[in-house]
Amino acid sequence: MWKTKCLFLCFFLAIQLLSAQSYFLKTLEGKMLFDSKGIPDVHIMNTSAGNATISDEEGEFAIDVSLGDTLLFSAVQYKRKSLVISASILESSIAYITLEEFVNELDEVVVRPYNLSGDLNRDMQQMKTDPVVTASTLGLPNAYVKPMMQSERLLKEASIGPFSIGMLTSIPFNPLINAISGRTKMLKKRVARDRKYLLTQRVRNYYPDSIFVKRLGIPDEKISDFMYYCEVDDHFDSIVATEDHIRILNLLVLKSKEYRKNNGLE
Repeated sequence: MWKTKCLFLCFFLAIQLLSAQSYFLKTLEGKMLFDSKGIPDVHIMNTSAGNATISDEEGEFAIDVSLGDTLLFSAVQYKRKSLVISASILESSIAYITLEEFVNELDEVVVRPYNLSGDLNRDMQQMKTDPVVTASTLGLPNAYVKPMMQSERLLKEASIGPFSIGMLTSIPFNPLINAISGRTKMLKKRVARDRKYLLTQRVRNYYPDSIFVKRLGIPDEKISDFMYYCEVDDHFDSIVATEDHIRILNLLVLKSKEYRKNNGLE
């Protein structure tokens, strides 16, 4: 009888020991959440045991914990959060941990040495700047002369140019050769083509590609071809030269209807 009681007592103690061990160490499975969505790359550290892990792409993680351990959760753009492991957490099949978004709010930022506050209007009024130095403010000659394109420079070098006294004593053979060979004529065509290209680029810069695609119905890959189609219009140069965006857009709308019809895009 006494042996039977001893065996029963040992069995009871063994059951209690196994039950205590289940609370002593367990692999806790959990999921990090923000706005009901999983958070990847959250650093989960058991500060009591010194082990750590990172949540996966779905926000899920697994870490060994014991009753009373403290877990620290940290991630970029989220507030840190700590959690003490209780018996109910150990008994749960999965733990859901919700984090709060971290917003760094500053009342005022002063940037030195200019003491900028971030308010553009106030900073512009307080800042003392030196006058802008340009060729026109310095009164330099040819300050308002428009730079020539490469084709224009080549045409000027190849042409005879205006008459001068020096032409009476020396014949400009190179310009004559260029005129006879047709190089001057070719360069004039190149200048006209480059000027037309600049006009076309000016129109492209006026409007985003979405205007051509959504408003004019021109596919994105055909915008350049459509602009070439517009260039041959007799009114294109004069209307673009006005820099009136409404008139230019009206012309593009008219030409887009013709272009779509001719290319089967209706």
